[in-house]
Amino acid sequence: MISITKFKKFLGWRSASKPHITLNDEYYGHLAPFRLPLILTVLVMLIGTIGYMVIDHFTLMNAIYQTGITFTTVGYGEIQPISDMGRIFTITLIIFGFVVFSIAVGIIAEVVKKGEFQRTAKERKMLYEIARLKQHFVVCYHNEFTIQVTKQLRANHIPFVVVDPREDMEEIAKKYHYPYYVIAEAHTEEGILKSHLSSAKGIITLADNVADNIATIASARLYETEIHRGRKFLIIANAKSYEDETKLLKLGANKVVTATKLMAQRINAMAARPDMENLLQEFLYKKDTPLDMEEAKVSKTSWLALKKIKTARFRDVSNVTIIGIRQKDGKFIPMPKGDTIIMPQSKLLLIGTGDGIRKAKKIIRKKEKPEELKYV
Repeated sequence: MISITKFKKFLGWRSASKPHITLNDEYYGHLAPFRLPLILTVLVMLIGTIGYMVIDHFTLMNAIYQTGITFTTVGYGEIQPISDMGRIFTITLIIFGFVVFSIAVGIIAEVVKKGEFQRTAKERKMLYEIARLKQHFVVCYHNEFTIQVTKQLRANHIPFVVVDPREDMEEIAKKYHYPYYVIAEAHTEEGILKSHLSSAKGIITLADNVADNIATIASARLYETEIHRGRKFLIIANAKSYEDETKLLKLGANKVVTATKLMAQRINAMAARPDMENLLQEFLYKKDTPLDMEEAKVSKTSWLALKKIKTARFRDVSNVTIIGIRQKDGKFIPMPKGDTIIMPQSKLLLIGTGDGIRKAKKIIRKKEKPEELKYV
């Protein structure tokens, strides 16, 4: 066994991850009713084999075969002459076989009718599939926000698991194309373990009330400490007010999105810089966009150091826009105006086509003002 393990390690094979909750007890518990017909079947086969060997001196193989075809009533007949006593024994065996068969059919019908076994088997299979995910997001609670968020996650090929306690989650998952889901409260141990949070990148909690978001964030941070995770979970939450946003950030959320605040920022962007807002809309939401976004560092020797943004004229020469400046001290200036001074060692956040960004970077690296900008 050790040699096989070493061989797999040498080839780079990794065994599939197992879920923290396997549901094995529940799964095999549903199979318990089948023990009785199985025991009775083995018992009848054993009694029949011994009976034919004692009564009519069958060989062991012939006795087993005769018992099998008699017990199952397939009607193949006698494989060798049977005495009157043997025939009485055969009739008795047929009656016992019919009784065992009837019991087995009744138990199977009862188990299928309840549906518990099928549900457990389906959930067990789902948990094993979730355990194979790496760097996925656990999206907590189904609502309108969840529908839109999961659409974007699917479009960007980011794996996710939706966790919600409602009983009709299977129908919801089919309707909104959730590949993986867990029926549980997100902040409970069951929800955390079934969603395999230990291998997730983070949590997106989108509850309709702040109490559920608070419980989810607190539970995730406690679990993070419990498993001694080196890299912290990325936790994103939604809030309805500034007060709720403050609470969630204090509890440990990395980002909190407030619908009213987000709407106000979008409207402000449209009013102040409509061309910039349209550009971002094109970049962020349009599929298969040719646009790209990269950072370009302005060195001390760059001709652009201590110059105003409008001096660069990137929109004219390379169809590239500066949408942000990250200063040397880490301060970030979003949507800088044309009169903003570009400091040495700062980084410009550029958006545009790949060729345009490469051209802009080449211009930034020059020590003197490029010829193409002198005539713009």
